[in-house]
Amino acid sequence: MNIRPYTKAEIDALRSMPKRVTNPGASRSDKPKTRPAHRQRGFKGAGGKDAHFSVYVRQNLTDANDFSCGIAYLPPDGPPLTLTRYNGPSYAHDDIVWRSRIHRVTEKAIATARKPEREAEETDRYETLEGALACLIDDFNLSGIGAEHDQLGLPL
Repeated sequence: MNIRPYTKAEIDALRSMPKRVTNPGASRSDKPKTRPAHRQRGFKGAGGKDAHFSVYVRQNLTDANDFSCGIAYLPPDGPPLTLTRYNGPSYAHDDIVWRSRIHRVTEKAIATARKPEREAEETDRYETLEGALACLIDDFNLSGIGAEHDQLGLPL
């Protein structure tokens, strides 16, 4: 499944385009027999000019630090393009060891036939799946669902 080349400008336009979740009541499903066992929820989204997106939220059922949420563009004429993934600190990724990280699609990764969102940067913007989803909502101009930002560094 080859992903067509996308320019940085196209990627930026997909990121910043206003998007709205069209099925905010999407049901959760538990996958207890998969490895790792997890709970997930998938949303459908729509943007300008008939652009379609999918958003997922996934939590490991036995490891609170193993979570991920992301958004993919669903082009009409090709395979999905994952624009970003917000991952918890459950494993090491290159030099990012046991820290939360954000994977973003890059023009370079697509051009070299690597996983488009392979590159990642460490982040301290969230600690939980709820916080990660709040960041995704803000960063990708997404409406129709809500999430609360983690209260990082604030006294209890």
